[in-house]
Amino acid sequence: MSFHGTPCWFELATSDLDAAKSFYGAVFGWKTSDSVMPDFEYRLASAGKDMVAGMMPLEMCPEGVPPNWLVYFAVDNCEAAAMDVAEAGGHVLQEPTVIPRTGQFAVLADPQGAVFGILEPEPMDTPPEGGAWDQRAAGHGNWLELMSTDPQAGMAFYCRLLGWAPDQAMDMGAMGKYHLFTHHGAQIGGMMGLGPAPVPNWLPYFGVDDVAAAIKAIRSNGGTLSHGPVEVPGPALICVAQDPQGAWFAIVGPKP
Repeated sequence: MSFHGTPCWFELATSDLDAAKSFYGAVFGWKTSDSVMPDFEYRLASAGKDMVAGMMPLEMCPEGVPPNWLVYFAVDNCEAAAMDVAEAGGHVLQEPTVIPRTGQFAVLADPQGAVFGILEPEPMDTPPEGGAWDQRAAGHGNWLELMSTDPQAGMAFYCRLLGWAPDQAMDMGAMGKYHLFTHHGAQIGGMMGLGPAPVPNWLPYFGVDDVAAAIKAIRSNGGTLSHGPVEVPGPALICVAQDPQGAWFAIVGPKP
């Protein structure tokens, strides 16, 4: 089975790496270590045996970019995918670049402006077990949400680029419709209108075993709860939050 289109990495750009290490360790139980990359400060976060996220200094981003989470998707060919995005009206913000012993990555923006990353992993004799995306494991990526000025155009764009398939649309009343999408037959996210978001963006959801405990950890460690807990089909509970430096993220866990 091709990994093309699978969410594969989550990357935090933050103004305080040590504070982020402490916060996400308290909320998700992540263990964070230095990547030992020459001339580049980069932290690696693990949930159990799986590496699930990276953390880097905010100054590595263009000036004016706030603390943020960037979602990466696996692709079969990084250079071809970047070219496809540009031809579809998107933008190449970081040209395809090789990371030794990892693969080739690029940072892109869709035609509406939502930023995302792509990664073409190095060829491997045996596909790795686990990874950053696991909808059955706490501390891993569990769900994705695109807020866009044109979610229907976004759906067509990402389905063509990443091989996703549109699924049912749920009516959210004044908020419009929530357009679900699937990858290899499994629902992995939804797309909606811009709502209160200032710009189009991807919001990552991380799985937790106990939503109430995660909310307590968010608040007691300097984070802010913005929305929730709200029950969603599953049944499950979701919450949207900001870390102490201002990066947005969400959590999802089983309803007690």
